[in-house]
Amino acid sequence: MPCPSRSDELVFFVNGRKVIERNVDPEVTLLSFLRKNLRLTGTKYACGRGGCGACTVMVSKRDPTSREIRHFSVTACLVPICSLYGAAVTTVEGVGSIKTRLHPVQERIAKSHGTQCGFCTPGMVMSMYTLLRNYPQPSEEQLLEALGGNLCRCTGYRPILASGQTFCLESNGCQQKGTGKCCLDLGENDSSSLGRKSDICTELFVKEEFQPLDPTQELIFPPELLRLAENPEKRTLTFHGERVTWISPGTFKDLLELKAKHPEAPLILGNTSLGATMRSKGHFHPILLSPARIPELNVVSKTNDGLTIGAGCSLAQVKDILAERVSELPEEKTQTYRALLKHLKSLASQQIRHMASLGGHIISRHSYSDLNPILAVGNATLNLTSEEGTRQIPLSEHFLAGLASGDLKPEEILESVYIPHSQKWEFMSAFRQAQCQQNALPDVNAGMRVLFKEGTDIIEDLGITYGGVGAATVSAHESCQQLLGRHWDELMLDEACRRLLDEVSLPGWAPGGRVEFKRTLVVSFFFKFYLQVLQELKKLIKPFPVPNSRRYPEISDRFLSALEDFPGTVPQGVQRYQSVDSRQPLQDPVGRPVMHLSGLKHATGEAEFCDDIPVVDKELCMALVTSTRAHAKILSIDLSEALELPGVVDVITAKDIPGTNGTKDDKLLAVDEVLCVGQIICAVVAETDVQAKRAIEKIKITYEELEPIIFTIEDAIKHNSFLCPEKKLEQGNIKEAFEKVDQIVEGEVHVGGQEHFYMETQRVLVIPKTEDKELNIYVSTQDPAHVQKTVSSTLNIPINRITCHVKRVGGGFGGKIGRPAVFGAIAALGALKTGHPIRLVLDREDDMLITGGRHPLFGKYKVGFMNNGRIKALDIECFINGGCTLDDSELVTEFLILKLENAYKIRNLRFRGRACLTNLPSNTAFRGFGFPQGTLVTESCITAVAAKCGLPPEKIREKNMYRTVDKTIYKQAFNPESLIRCWNECLDTSSFHNRRMQVEEFNKKNYWKKRGIAVIPMKFSVGFASTSYHQAAALVHIYTDGSVLVTHGGNELGQGIHTKMLQVASRELKIPMSYLHICETSTATVPNTIATAASIGADINGRAVQNACQILLKRLEPIIKKNPEGTWEEWIEAAFEQRISLSATGYFRGYKAFMDWEKGEGDPFPYYVYGAACSEVEIDCLTGAYKKIRTDIVMDACCSLNPAIDIGQIEGAFIQGMGLYTTEELKYSPEGVLYSRGPDEYKIPTISDVPEEFNVSLLPSSQTPLTIYSSKGLGESGMFLGSSVFFAITDAVAAARKERDIAEDFTVKSPATPEWVRMACADRFTEMIPRDDPKTFKPWSITVA
Repeated sequence: MPCPSRSDELVFFVNGRKVIERNVDPEVTLLSFLRKNLRLTGTKYACGRGGCGACTVMVSKRDPTSREIRHFSVTACLVPICSLYGAAVTTVEGVGSIKTRLHPVQERIAKSHGTQCGFCTPGMVMSMYTLLRNYPQPSEEQLLEALGGNLCRCTGYRPILASGQTFCLESNGCQQKGTGKCCLDLGENDSSSLGRKSDICTELFVKEEFQPLDPTQELIFPPELLRLAENPEKRTLTFHGERVTWISPGTFKDLLELKAKHPEAPLILGNTSLGATMRSKGHFHPILLSPARIPELNVVSKTNDGLTIGAGCSLAQVKDILAERVSELPEEKTQTYRALLKHLKSLASQQIRHMASLGGHIISRHSYSDLNPILAVGNATLNLTSEEGTRQIPLSEHFLAGLASGDLKPEEILESVYIPHSQKWEFMSAFRQAQCQQNALPDVNAGMRVLFKEGTDIIEDLGITYGGVGAATVSAHESCQQLLGRHWDELMLDEACRRLLDEVSLPGWAPGGRVEFKRTLVVSFFFKFYLQVLQELKKLIKPFPVPNSRRYPEISDRFLSALEDFPGTVPQGVQRYQSVDSRQPLQDPVGRPVMHLSGLKHATGEAEFCDDIPVVDKELCMALVTSTRAHAKILSIDLSEALELPGVVDVITAKDIPGTNGTKDDKLLAVDEVLCVGQIICAVVAETDVQAKRAIEKIKITYEELEPIIFTIEDAIKHNSFLCPEKKLEQGNIKEAFEKVDQIVEGEVHVGGQEHFYMETQRVLVIPKTEDKELNIYVSTQDPAHVQKTVSSTLNIPINRITCHVKRVGGGFGGKIGRPAVFGAIAALGALKTGHPIRLVLDREDDMLITGGRHPLFGKYKVGFMNNGRIKALDIECFINGGCTLDDSELVTEFLILKLENAYKIRNLRFRGRACLTNLPSNTAFRGFGFPQGTLVTESCITAVAAKCGLPPEKIREKNMYRTVDKTIYKQAFNPESLIRCWNECLDTSSFHNRRMQVEEFNKKNYWKKRGIAVIPMKFSVGFASTSYHQAAALVHIYTDGSVLVTHGGNELGQGIHTKMLQVASRELKIPMSYLHICETSTATVPNTIATAASIGADINGRAVQNACQILLKRLEPIIKKNPEGTWEEWIEAAFEQRISLSATGYFRGYKAFMDWEKGEGDPFPYYVYGAACSEVEIDCLTGAYKKIRTDIVMDACCSLNPAIDIGQIEGAFIQGMGLYTTEELKYSPEGVLYSRGPDEYKIPTISDVPEEFNVSLLPSSQTPLTIYSSKGLGESGMFLGSSVFFAITDAVAAARKERDIAEDFTVKSPATPEWVRMACADRFTEMIPRDDPKTFKPWSITVA
């Protein structure tokens, strides 16, 4: 234990105010200090690992060398509070407030519609604000870099970028720069209705209204800290915590003394490596040494032969130092520096680069380090210092492998790193391939360097180092030695590849998986290096006119594209929608792009989410204990050790439940048996969340394994393990039809699952009242009535004693329909047992482990067709992985089968679906509800038919599409006119046919890069297939001052439902929106509500609000007739005097919907949303990387209630769908443990994944009489359009395979990760890698689809 002597005072500033902490705990992070101690809840907790940017704040310090104030963005969840001595912190609250003054960044992100749920917005604001403090007129590249570490799950990023671009220097409105054409000159033949119409708008906000940015108005750096920086405190500062002591010496000499005294203590600067491992692996260091105040560690010195950089410099500073050096020196000297710069651009995020130090990065020696392989081949030297003196060691394979001969001694520290210049005839390159371009750890990276004998192509020295292919960075020393003295030609290339694969070997079970992909990258990277060096040699050596002189191998022009990496470009695009009728009154907001009601509050951090509610008196925290086994009997639970820990109040188990413990097959808390890893067994209640989490580790559970353990769909089919009976739809006679067709193709489709990754994890606050067993529950849910019912049955209390409040939800996507009821009930149980308020906030890891997500799917199809592409018969069988309980799996199966036909009229069909029972956490509702997985099977059939017929897929799609008023497979009549219009409009606005020809031309000219283009139609059915789920109610009060309070049964999830409801009320009551207010959704004001889901929330609640307003207006009619010239306020006053009720309940009985599964027919859906999307991509066949060049979406929204919100929903759903089909990959261990439990391992799209050109158009002049003001619900439909990117990728892969004469393979796998792309583009490098027999080892991960 560290000695409990007194701590020093910690002094820093937050938002211009001085903070003095006398008893600071070094384990506390800035995030928890801001939220808990200072009550600054604008900074959000979302992942706790620095991977999502929601907790971004700005830290300002005075640079001791340049004497300037430096501002940098950091993720507060990783910043130890003790590291802030003498720093100034600015949070979103310090930037601006709706109460005082908004900052232009906040105003613009809100008014550009860059916020939906608003949970990520404060982080976005802080990243942009920091950028503007450093560069008041940034470039678009700087903007992209600044936002690269901030994740958003709602918007699709485009509007966030649009708000940032208003500050940029060269903000260009048009993509086709320099061509003399504008992207608004539409289409191939301008027959498009979007091109002709004069009433088409392309502006969603008015730039001219924004207040200008005035840098003179910003908070100044506190003068007290300036004085402190000029006369720095030289004494050592010590901060003692409960378990950890933080020592911050003031001089270099003191640091060396401390390191000698505490050789085991790590040096901590950015905490980006230590912080993450302490959090995820429970690593623990009783003493931490902070060298942050030692100027010697930040010294940079330039010499004639190299550059020495202090180990304390942050990676962002290193980047600036190297960029400056590259601009000063001749090209031949800066090879190493440029290789480092290339990786520094994509290494982690800007926030992490601001925090992480060069020394920390090198010493951590992560196997995936992006800089160590380059520094190793660049012959960098490490300058070490201790009390004994200084010494140098090479940054070599001995150091990287941690061998004692090449490592630091325990008492030594790394002072600086020397990186020599490169020389003439020396060439150096860096390579990396990750799951996505930005903010992702590499699968494999490499540094490669070659030195030639002057004037020749003979290898004098060669260095090749790889990261990601072993426990440490690996040097291919042997192979390099064998190749010395060889000519740089094809023979050398073949031998090098062979030797590299022998030396850099990776076992089949290697951690991280993707083994064959990694082996392929080892040689693919070397081939890229080979080509790059050949190109450079050509420039240097002029061919001599001497007979018999050596000729270099020629690189054919078709190979040259292999040399270029994909550049990061700022997305551009146009959003088109129909403007409102010129006769519409100005104060009527329906159909106008009104800003989200909470937009400005999101941007200032003043929008309150569930966990932002201030701590309640006597409140306790809860943490959940989950199963570590997939299928086992619980033999015993020992709580004794946990209950003895300080602060622990109680442990809640199934025995404490007075009512029902869930259902027979789906228990709230496990009893006797667990069915999956992550099942909740019990819950710890303690005074703080830290104490509760520590107690969890002390609970000892003994298990006895049970058989069978089933994880995959394949195993479930083998064991006949299903959750519900088969669902089936049939029409025509498929047996007969298959006999009469020209050709038959069969194929398989595997679609992986998807994690909701709502930015706000599951959270609930339960406050028991003192009488009548009443409970107030504040919960982040899409279905408060379900939470209310579950709590009622669990506690055996009538529903009328329980009130659920939902102010706003930080993203839901279906993941907050069923699960919040479980957490609400367990927290309520804790409140009942202890009599205290209970707060339960899930960590990201637990949320991902426990909650389940989209169902993985395995589909088999058999399709019969004529040679002209007409499909005559289609038989599809789908299996979904439901997990361990029924949940929504039966409904998902039904919806999947109902929606499988998509846009196609095929006369003979058979669709069958089953939900598999497996030992995984139960999968649940997710945006699109089965449609995005199932329809991928249908569209894959189309692609397979096209390949067999030798026709482009779009021709097959057109040939088989619904054309006239018709009936679906379940006999529901519909008119496909809008579907055909969307399809034609999409082909036209995207100039599809021209671009198809350009793609073919590009593919002829390039061997290693290929382009693909695809266009996909969509018929998406909206709503629940049951009438009772379409009912809705609203309550509208008019107060005597004329102000109106609206409540309804819908929940604000970021989809703007409250904004739309006030637009409806404003039109109906004929008053401005400023008179109207919505407070929250509560089960006490509107009871018995339906989940806000199925794209139908605004539809049905809008009808209920409309009904209430019409009732009120009818009551006011006589008064208005009497005094037609009066004001609204006068009419209301008169109504009150005349005792007219100014409160009304509105009700909507719901759309008719039913389905008879016995007969296989019904009218399950109120209406359809039609759309089409065209996407173009380019892939790198050597690495599997791809870039999205352009996407055009046309969506039939009929008459949009709010085009800004609807376009935002389409873009957000599209990007989320694109994630499902490209980068979002869930990995499970062979024991059923989910590996991907945070943003490090699970990659949702980032800002750099948005297509370079991204256009969205709402189809003009379409009507539907059924819905409110002819609008349509667009929450989910855009999701499937993300598959246009998937099919564009498979189109490009098909082009590569065709050129390489590889047979068509009709097994389709989603997501199309870089790994899948690389391995599908088989070539001589994929041929030469060793392959393992899967029977000989246990794989690192298993595929559950």
